[in-house]
Amino acid sequence: MVRATSRLLQRQGYEGTGIKQISREAEATLGSVYHFFPGGKQELAAEAIRHGDEEFAVLLRAGLGSSPDLGESLASCTRLLAEELRASDWQDGCPITTTALETVGRVPVIEEAVAEAFDNWRAIVAQRLRTAGIGEEDAVELAGTVINALEGAELSAQVARSEQPLLVTGRHLVRLLAGYTDDRG
Repeated sequence: MVRATSRLLQRQGYEGTGIKQISREAEATLGSVYHFFPGGKQELAAEAIRHGDEEFAVLLRAGLGSSPDLGESLASCTRLLAEELRASDWQDGCPITTTALETVGRVPVIEEAVAEAFDNWRAIVAQRLRTAGIGEEDAVELAGTVINALEGAELSAQVARSEQPLLVTGRHLVRLLAGYTDDRG
């Protein structure tokens, strides 16, 4: 149910996804949905956000761990994102953005799950930056910059139906981060 909800929210958003559609996609009865998620659609959506958080975290860790070279590992992240988007025919961008935008300020349980996801992603990137020798304050701030850039590039790639926004963003993030690692060598 959570996986089906995550995909539906990713593609249709919170408002465009109904509980009956979720039960059909998950091949579950409505009774099962409410049994496991007594808080209904809001509770299920929050769990789906957490699921999407972990899916994206796995991709981030794979890309950031792909090379000992920070620049190459970051470029790998953008290539992985581009490959995933292309494979989904440009449908499956960030697993939480659509729902986050639709529910901000209105559904606290979802807003909390979204905030936790972004915190998690920034923490993953910050840890990789610290491993590359970037100081704590810079690592935390740059991690936010990296996640923000990836989110924007992913949306642009979806709209353009092209890998180019992600690949260009990756190249420029590599240049940005080189300024923080070159003098530490």
